[in-house]
Amino acid sequence: MQLHLTRPEAVIFDMDGLLLDSERVSLTLYAEAAKSLDLKWDHAVGLQTIGISSTETDHIFHDAFGADYPIASLRERFGELYEAAIIAGDIPPKPFARELLMRLDALRIPCAVATSTRRTRAEAKLHRAHLTQHFKAMACGDEVMRGKPHPEIYELAANRLGIEASRCLALEDSNAGVRSAVSANMQVVMVPDLLRPDPGIRMLGVPAVTSLKDVLVAIG
Repeated sequence: MQLHLTRPEAVIFDMDGLLLDSERVSLTLYAEAAKSLDLKWDHAVGLQTIGISSTETDHIFHDAFGADYPIASLRERFGELYEAAIIAGDIPPKPFARELLMRLDALRIPCAVATSTRRTRAEAKLHRAHLTQHFKAMACGDEVMRGKPHPEIYELAANRLGIEASRCLALEDSNAGVRSAVSANMQVVMVPDLLRPDPGIRMLGVPAVTSLKDVLVAIG
C-alpha cells in the first residue's frame, strides 16, 4: 500500500535501527560481552530493550536475570566493543537514509535526531556514517528526564528546530519510539527493523512501511 503524507515542516529521525543499521550490531556485541564475562544472555531479552532508555533497560535486565546481575560490568564491556565498532565503520546507514536526507535538504525541510543514545556516542556514530551535516538539531537520551515512550525527547527535538511538534514528521523503528512521537502529537511513520508493530501501535493507526524508500517516494 502506498504511503500518503502531509508534507511536514520538519522531519525528526530516530537513529538506531532507523537511520543506522545498528541494532543488530548492538545485540551481537551484548551477547559477545556477556559471553566474555561468563554472564547470562538471552536474545529475546535484548530485543525488549530496543528504543528505550538505559534506566528502563536496567529494569528489564534485572527482571530477566536477577537483581544481582552485574549490569555495570556488562555495559562497560559492551561499550568497549561498541566504540571499536564505531571506529571501524561497522555501523552503516540504513538503505535510503542518505537519499532521503539529501531530498529533504533539497526541499529545505529541516531535520533533527531524537535518540535514546547519549550525545557523545550519537554524534560519533552520525559523524562516522557521514550524516551529521544533514541535521539542524539533536535531542539525546542524556538530555531528557524521561526517555521514550514519554514524548519529552521528541518535544525537545521540535523545540530545538523551532517548529511546532504537530507540524513535524517523526520516523521510528521501535514501538516505544512510535508511542513517544505520537504522544508529542506528531505525524508518525514506523519503519520496522528488528521489531514488528505491536497491537497497540496498530490501534493508533500509525502506518508501517518496508523501508525509508517508501518515505522518500511519499515526500516527492
